[in-house]
Amino acid sequence: MQIIMPKLGLTMTQGTITEWLKAPGDAVKAEEALCAYETEKVTLELSAPEDGTLVEILAPTGTTVPAGGAVCEFVTVDERRWTKDAGQGTGIRGQVAGGKDQAAAGDPQLPASTSAERAVRQSASGPLNATPKARVMAREFGVDLAGVAGSGPAGRVQARDVEAAHAVAQPSPVRATPLARRIAASEGVDLRSIAGTGAEGTITREDVEQAARRQGTGVRGQELAIRAEPSAISHQPSASTVIPHSSLRRTIAERMSQSAFTAPHVTLITEAEATNLVSARAQLNQELPAADKISYNTLLAALTARALREHPNVNARWEADGIRLLSEINIALAVETERGLMTPVLREVDQLNLAGVQRGYAALLGRALAGRSLPDDFAGGTFTITNLGGLEVDGFTPIINPPQAAILGVGRIVEKPVARDGTVVIRPMITLSVSFDHRIVDGAPAAKFLQRVKQLVERPMALLLRDA
Repeated sequence: MQIIMPKLGLTMTQGTITEWLKAPGDAVKAEEALCAYETEKVTLELSAPEDGTLVEILAPTGTTVPAGGAVCEFVTVDERRWTKDAGQGTGIRGQVAGGKDQAAAGDPQLPASTSAERAVRQSASGPLNATPKARVMAREFGVDLAGVAGSGPAGRVQARDVEAAHAVAQPSPVRATPLARRIAASEGVDLRSIAGTGAEGTITREDVEQAARRQGTGVRGQELAIRAEPSAISHQPSASTVIPHSSLRRTIAERMSQSAFTAPHVTLITEAEATNLVSARAQLNQELPAADKISYNTLLAALTARALREHPNVNARWEADGIRLLSEINIALAVETERGLMTPVLREVDQLNLAGVQRGYAALLGRALAGRSLPDDFAGGTFTITNLGGLEVDGFTPIINPPQAAILGVGRIVEKPVARDGTVVIRPMITLSVSFDHRIVDGAPAAKFLQRVKQLVERPMALLLRDA
């Protein structure tokens, strides 16, 4: 049987194989991952439908496969038993199948066995023959042809069968993110020499860059070494490194271009005093266990949801027949991952308490950072928040996440001198910016929305008044 690229959701048209976790000839348990693939938004694993054996890889790493296209040849345990009986001619199944094979040999009009069946039958009864190239390769690799399943005509062992058998005998491939693999390949870094710091020992981009710095290999390694020790390396020849576009990077480029060239952007900027916001978060976290601490993003999402409920014209989208005001308030939170910018969506934020908002975003961000996001994690967003305060950014003009009407940009909380009651005092201040689609929202309504966000940042206890 063939394992195909699944179609996940209405928008998915293809997937790109990023890593094969199994090699031809590997026995695989039901639901065990065969390979990893990425769509426009997420990285997922393709699992075996039931116990069986991976026979042949039809889409090597880096191949883009349309939804419904074949990825590999796979044979189940039941199919293996059936073909084994057929090869020995035992039992009713064996006699019937054996008769079919004999008839097919004499009559070219009858269907021949599939390559998967031939490969499995060969592994049960031993190879009948091998091509000269396969024999030479077997000697070079030290592969015993008696244990190789042939995929050629009449079960003949091919060179690719020997290569597959040799690959299976090699140590298991290291676990690394797709970006880490691309950088390692361009910098000449051996992934087997790196201890991964990611989830389950996965090698990350930072791990590869540190290894390149230590070794001083490649352009990136030399650049990193220069930054670490400016006097160590000088007058290096200029060069450049090309990192191929991933599916996600292409999607980001297309969506940002669509937004920039379709929606007429206007950005409004204001400052809010964050004294009460900081205090409210500190007081809440004194009452919560470490695993449930409230983040600033959680507070900002809850405050923004309240403002959106009071200003529904901002929670909208442009459609051909009119402006659609959306009943649900589903807030996407922009997060930077190794694969690129992602915006997982928490649904009905206005209906959740702070603990529910925190748990929801923690689960979404955890999956995004680990590369385990689900397709539904990105569906249905009506508004986006992007917070660059952790990177010491004061303020910026964010780009709308289409087809949404607006996006809130959040800068860092920083102490500044401000005038209060005729005197200059030091207060923690935060910069807020809202970019909006002027086709959907006019300047005054957008300004009123931003003003309400500012008020709620300065008076976060208003969240207790859920019916206000």
